Amino acid sequence: MNKKIVQVYCGTGKGKTTAAVGQCIRAASMGYEVIIIQFLKGKDAEEFSFLSKLEPDIKLFRFEKEQEFYKDLPEEVQVEEKENIINGFNFARKVIETGGCDVLVLDEVLGLIELGIITTEDVIKLIQLRDDYVKLVMTGTNLSDELVEYVDIISEIRPIKE
Repeated sequence: MNKKIVQVYCGTGKGKTTAAVGQCIRAASMGYEVIIIQFLKGKDAEEFSFLSKLEPDIKLFRFEKEQEFYKDLPEEVQVEEKENIINGFNFARKVIETGGCDVLVLDEVLGLIELGIITTEDVIKLIQLRDDYVKLVMTGTNLSDELVEYVDIISEIRPIKE
């Protein structure tokens, strides 16, 4: 992992987070330090609670306090939750700046752009912060055209049959 890599899993299909977690398990098995920061899934994302068993090799962070998905919250609760989400994004910036891990996954970060919580420029600045040994993996439904030039690997996950 001596080359900077930015990888995105996007699309309307299910399995983007699972694919990113697969990258984490692979990296951790090779001795790399891994951090996952999840956004927009609510505090109680039970499907990935098993990751806590993989600590300290894979560390999972969620900054949201509410159990429900961000989109399902009343507007006044969204305001407070937005601050928590921004704290999570700022934590990601600090992890990259300090070299806090070898692989950083920002799960559903692309959704933060869609919701107007952060901007495409915020993500571009984050990508530009990374050091030579950091692999940055991002997930979300839509990858903006402006971000494409900053990404090395793009995997679109879409349903063929439902």
